[in-house]
Parts: sequence; structure tokens; C-alpha cells
Amino acid sequence: MPRIVFMGTPGFAATQLEACLKLGEVVAVVTQPDKPKGRGQEVGVSEVKALALSKGLPVLQPQKIRNTPFASELAAYRADVAVVAAYGKILPKDVLDTPRLGCVNVHGSLLPRWRGAAPIQWAIASGDTETGVCLMKMDEGMDTGPVFARGSVPISPAATAPDLYGTLAALGASLLEQHLLPFLAGERPLVAQPAQGVTMAPMIKKDDGRLDFTRPAAVIERRLRAFTPWPGLFTTFAGQGLKLLQVSVRGGQGKPGEVLAADKTGIEVACAEGSLQLLQLQPEGKRAMDAAAFLTSRKIERGSSPFG
Repeated sequence: MPRIVFMGTPGFAATQLEACLKLGEVVAVVTQPDKPKGRGQEVGVSEVKALALSKGLPVLQPQKIRNTPFASELAAYRADVAVVAAYGKILPKDVLDTPRLGCVNVHGSLLPRWRGAAPIQWAIASGDTETGVCLMKMDEGMDTGPVFARGSVPISPAATAPDLYGTLAALGASLLEQHLLPFLAGERPLVAQPAQGVTMAPMIKKDDGRLDFTRPAAVIERRLRAFTPWPGLFTTFAGQGLKLLQVSVRGGQGKPGEVLAADKTGIEVACAEGSLQLLQLQPEGKRAMDAAAFLTSRKIERGSSPFG
């Protein structure tokens, strides 16, 4: 039974930790430091830490791992392998070399497409029709290591980031259960990633959710699904913040940002290509509401450009 160190932080990673608990002895769990969450800014633990504590596992939460004694601390656990999933820090060479058989990453894309921090969101935002999970042996690059297992899934036209997170988390756990032990036994060849087809998936920033009608309507709709729940899709109306929670793509034409129609069925706004029907909105500090409720106390003239 292999000795496994697990490194991860969010719910996607917790699903991989569950798989590792079936495959070997998890001797330590490494996760990000506790951080304030929500409006009350109460300090909360990550999903991985919560699961580890419930299983009575040692939990390590280093503030920094580069140029620190962390590799020596890790070495004390005499791990055969480290399994890493959405940990949130880049591992330096001394940490990568500490487990006897190295570090394995569970990455939520079909490498080399979407290397980086947010592969699931950018796959949706870019209109990909397929994605998946790769298991790779980590090297010092950003998701550049050789792959020894992969699985793919379609991306439905209505998929949101949380939908895809759940699907890929389950796929990653399944791949670990099928391939980790054979890999450790030397029964899975390492396949170098091709040099062609590399794309990067940078960390999502709040400004990525800012509504821009100079984009095509289909692109904006995809970004709403990709950036749910954070940062969402937002703009302003009458000087106040406004979130868009549900939209649909239409074929209307006009100057980007121009209102083409506004009635109880929705608010249609022209984009660079096509138009968006705004169906569900949430004014800052208010509850979510449909277009009819939004228009009850707000007048929007056809031909106006009131958003943004």
C-alpha cells in the first residue's frame, strides 16, 4: 500500500482525496492556509482540510513553500508519491523531488490545452465542445509534465463552471482509481505533451466578469456560464451595480449596448454580433428578479444605452 501525501484545496480536490483514501495510506494532507470568507469575513477551512480533519489526517498549511524548509518537513512523512489537485501554489524542485516516485497532478483539461490555474472556466468561455482530465507526472513547468492517463467529456451548450467542476472531479477520481497504482508500479508509460496546441488558462480576475457589449452575444453568454459563481457577469445601470444571472442569445442588430426592446419577456441589447436577451438580473443590494420585475420601477427606452 503506497504512502501518499495529498496536496489540494477546493471541492474538486476533496473528491481526489476521497479517491486516494481508497488507494493507499494518506500520511499527510497539504492545503492552503485558512482564509476569511463571505460578507462576515469569518475564517473558513478549505473543503480538503475539512475532509482531512474528519478522517483524522495530519494537515499542513504552509504560508510559503519556496525557499523554506518545507521540503524537509515533507520528507519526514516518507511518501511514495504526492498527489496534487488544485492546490493553488507552484511546487519548487525540492518539493517535487521529495516523494520517492515524484508528484502526480490531476489537471482539469486535455493537456496541452489550458495549462494553468483556471482550465475549466476558460474551456467554457472559449466555446470548447470537449474537455477532460489528465494525470501527469509533475515537473518544474506550468502543467508541462508528461501524461500517463486521460479521459474526456463533452461540454454541453448550457454547462456552467460548477456543472463542469462536478463532472471533472468525478472523472479525475475515476482516473486515479484506475491508473495511479499501475503508474506507481511502472505499468503506465509517460507520454510527453505535444509542442502544438498549447493554450494558457490564467487565474480568473474580477474584471473578467465585466460586461462588454462590443463582444459577440455568444461570447458574452459563454462568459456568464464560465464565470459563475465568481466573478459573475456584471455592469452598471443608473450608476448602480447590476449582475446578470440569466441571458439568452438572440439575432438582433444595432449599435453595441443599444436597447432593442424592453418588456416583460426580457431586455434585448445589441452586441457586436447578435443581441442578448437579459432574463434575470440582480441590482446591487437587491434580490434577483426577472426582467418584468426589474422594469416595474425602471423605465428603459428603446434606442437608449443605459448599461455600463
